[in-house]
Amino acid sequence: MSLWKKNKREQELEEEIKGHLQMAAQDRMDRGESPGQAESAAHRELGNAGLIKEVTREMWGWAWLERLLQDLRYGVRMLRKNPGTTFVSVLTLALGISASTTIFSVVYGVLLRPLPYPKPDQIVRVSETDRKGHQMQFCDPNFSDFREQSHSLQGLAEFNFVMDSVSGGSEPKRVIVASVSRDFFSVLGVQPILGRTFAPEEQNVGASPVALVSYDYWKQSLNGVNDLSRSKLRLGSQSASVVGVLPPGFRFPNDTDIWSPRELFASLPSRSAHNWKVVGRLRDGISLEQARTELSSIGRRLKQQYGDEINMEGAAVSPLRDAMTGQVRSELLILLGAVGFLLLVGCANVMNLLLAQASAREGELGIRTALGASRGRLVRQFLAEALLLSLTGGGLGVLSAYWGIRGLVAMAPRNLPRLQDVSINLPVLLFALALSVLVATALGIFTALRATSGDARTALAEGNKGQAGGLHSPRLGRMIIATQLAITLVLLVGAGLLGRSLLRVLSIDPGFRTEQVVTMDLALPPAFQAEQKIRRAEFIAELLTRLRVLPGVQDVGGTNALPLGTGISANGIYVVMNPQQITPRVQDLIHQSARGNVQRDEALAKELTSFFGQLFRDPTHTGDADYATVDEGYFRTLGIPLQRGRLFDDRDAADAPHVALISESLARQKWPNQDPLGQSLEFGNMDGDMRLLTVVGVVGDVRESSLETPARPTIYVNLRQRPQATRTLSMVLRTSADTTAVLSAAQKIVRELDPDVAPKFNTFSQVFSASLNTRRFNLTLVGAFALTALLLAMAGIYGVLAYSVARRTREIGVRIALGASVGNVLKLILGQSMLTVIAGVVIGIAGSFLLTRTMQSLLFGVSATDPVTLIAVALLLTTVALLASYVPARSATRVDPIVALRYE
Repeated sequence: MSLWKKNKREQELEEEIKGHLQMAAQDRMDRGESPGQAESAAHRELGNAGLIKEVTREMWGWAWLERLLQDLRYGVRMLRKNPGTTFVSVLTLALGISASTTIFSVVYGVLLRPLPYPKPDQIVRVSETDRKGHQMQFCDPNFSDFREQSHSLQGLAEFNFVMDSVSGGSEPKRVIVASVSRDFFSVLGVQPILGRTFAPEEQNVGASPVALVSYDYWKQSLNGVNDLSRSKLRLGSQSASVVGVLPPGFRFPNDTDIWSPRELFASLPSRSAHNWKVVGRLRDGISLEQARTELSSIGRRLKQQYGDEINMEGAAVSPLRDAMTGQVRSELLILLGAVGFLLLVGCANVMNLLLAQASAREGELGIRTALGASRGRLVRQFLAEALLLSLTGGGLGVLSAYWGIRGLVAMAPRNLPRLQDVSINLPVLLFALALSVLVATALGIFTALRATSGDARTALAEGNKGQAGGLHSPRLGRMIIATQLAITLVLLVGAGLLGRSLLRVLSIDPGFRTEQVVTMDLALPPAFQAEQKIRRAEFIAELLTRLRVLPGVQDVGGTNALPLGTGISANGIYVVMNPQQITPRVQDLIHQSARGNVQRDEALAKELTSFFGQLFRDPTHTGDADYATVDEGYFRTLGIPLQRGRLFDDRDAADAPHVALISESLARQKWPNQDPLGQSLEFGNMDGDMRLLTVVGVVGDVRESSLETPARPTIYVNLRQRPQATRTLSMVLRTSADTTAVLSAAQKIVRELDPDVAPKFNTFSQVFSASLNTRRFNLTLVGAFALTALLLAMAGIYGVLAYSVARRTREIGVRIALGASVGNVLKLILGQSMLTVIAGVVIGIAGSFLLTRTMQSLLFGVSATDPVTLIAVALLLTTVALLASYVPARSATRVDPIVALRYE
């Protein structure tokens, strides 16, 4: 309704009432009454004109809006009347809503936001499973069988990725290169925005290499050219033509920049070579459970068909989004719960402030009630005031969340998936709005019901004397404070447990040194052919030689598996062998394998696979170990001790018998009561070289994947003898000179040896620190929430106690006048405060026993009910609460009884 129409209706209503009164008065005057008597009688007959107007406005249908605007205007006046309380309340709510919105934006972006593909709920990850239910990647024959036999999937595709040096653009870069099979892009529902996808003739062994590039790589490295016919990239040892550009934001898998056809590589016949990840799309109308049932049955049929040749027992199917984020789900939900607790503490503080403010308005509420205001009308007024506070705090919270998200993303560990999807978007804004309204409703209703629960006559009689038993009674305030303290204690315990876990992790001996060590990571092309192995060995030898003579370099080593960095390349099965088991025929096959003939001859490959397959199925001779390719300088540079035997040396040339070093844990596990030196091993399933390895030394255990994972049995092979496994090569340099000068010289050496290789430099201290980023991230956030909650709880204790002392001024004055000492008054106030604190601590400890169990997966070396942490946090909270209580308690001892009793 427009303002003009509203004023016109008001005028018409006023004229109608006035006209009715005039007619009624005239009628009485015609019957002989005086004008005054007639007018009074007419007004009595009409009744309450204001009520008639209200009823009429209700019929118009806009009265609710007018009342809302009236309530909001009155609420603004009340909030402006108490600027201090308003400022603190808005700031507290802004803090809680900002933190909650920031964490929710991460949870939504990582866990809840749909994948940016058509019908994303139909895209699934498929994995093989063993007899224990552990998930494995697919091998080629199993993948082919699944693709042919499945009817619940409309598409199934293999993919994998590797860090590679790519040249041909503006400069060589280290990027993720993915190999994807023919149905990969159709499964995801993604098409190039420029160019095309792979043609069928380009998806065969021996075809001319082609590539698709990401939108970012196209813009940054190819300068956004529209004519792709002249764009060629050097991928490893091959030149590939760029045929298409994928849409902005598409980087699957793992922030990939380059995609090439998987079919360029020949399929391996082995049913135990688990090399490929698999993604599929459900057919329309097929549920996830139906697909799981079908694929599991296919897996069981294949197991029955191939027996010991296959180590798959079934298949696992999960939504792609869950497969991408499953490892971080519990951590993010725990963080969301923690920030929710912080918001509750903040709301409790605001509730105390609003109750105190409402207590000062007892007289006003009594008058409004006496004048006919209903309880519902008063509740709406308090709701309007709480809504103003919450929406203002929410608005400020969203603004600060914008900066908070940027800081959070910068601080988050790099392995957090879908980090690029974290932002302030419509769902996040709706969450902030809903949260603000929910907070306003809770605060408004609670405050209103408490404020309107008293008797109007009592409120009018007492006025604003502020009796201790008013609506904001000490008991209610203490209950709110106890709840705050309990929640704060739970947060502090969580932060304490995470802190102790981090200290436990830092106290672990990793088995190597990190001081004064610089790392140089190289992504190199494959080197499985005989001539490629020779060139790779020469490249590594020359690189090591030139790096060793740099000024300030004390020692240099190389590895394909940098501890806490690139990590051990893989774990697999090895077999302890007697050289007499190698028949002349098998020996000939092994030599042909070393020359690359087996890879080119399927019959030879099957014969060799069959021989070693039988050995690997014998549990008495096999074992599980990690695999790494290193040189002798690697152990010296990182300070990994030699326990027995010798390291690699010049005797271990490429054409000499192949040798290996083993970790101490492997020696204890496989040869507990005998000398492992001289033992023979076969680990050819890791690098394709079937030649036996002779153990020549035992080295100390190293925590390779993380400090929290126990050192695994490891087999180290010689870089000079097996350079083919160095697709990822890390050089480690121990320096005593300026790091910048060493890195600059090392980069120049790499550029001279191979201009297409882009090195990446780090200090080992940075690598070590980066391995703790996830744990540090969780501790920082939970610790910040806990500290903020502690400050809010202490402010709440101070505010409630100060308010209580102010209301009890006359009582305290009487006590002092009757002879109470300063110590007696101090003991009285602090004693009541400590009862509240103790109640909160007890409730908090009970809550910690229940709630901290949910974060057991985030802990290391510490129980979720660790008594040391619980006792330390309880003592800390009690001490800080006592300090917060002391100031208002001390002010109570300074009450002048004459001033306090002056108006009695």
